[in-house]
Amino acid sequence: GEMAKLPQLLDNEAFRAYATYTTIVLLKMMLMSLVTAYFRITRKAFANPEDTASFGKAESAKKYLRTDPDVERVRRGHLNDLENIVPFLGIGLLYALSGPEVSTALLHFRIFAGARILHTFAYLIPLPQPSRGLSWAVGYSVTISMAYKVLKTALYL
Repeated sequence: GEMAKLPQLLDNEAFRAYATYTTIVLLKMMLMSLVTAYFRITRKAFANPEDTASFGKAESAKKYLRTDPDVERVRRGHLNDLENIVPFLGIGLLYALSGPEVSTALLHFRIFAGARILHTFAYLIPLPQPSRGLSWAVGYSVTISMAYKVLKTALYL
């Protein structure tokens, strides 16, 4: 067989939906890096000695080499994105190429993106539990649902 070409992929509505929502969650994940940097700067809490150079030399700058609860909260949210968005990228791609109904694919992708965005707000504000846990579980369930569909559709064990 011949490898699919990009124009052929763009004719696949499920793939276009995947590309759209993948871009959204990847941009959201990238934004977490900027939020981490913002919190590091505003809280003056840095992880590396060279990052404290603008605050003085040696001993006077050492007090800025520290952890901060707000910075750590953002970092944990970003780590959770990595743990959940990366599997979505691979499984979602396989799912999009497995021939799902477009409406079902859109539902999966929209719910996942919405759950990840809500999870970020729940982490950063912070919203009371179980909002963060539920938003995580919804996104995780969507990825599991897509994985099940891929395995059911194209099982070669």
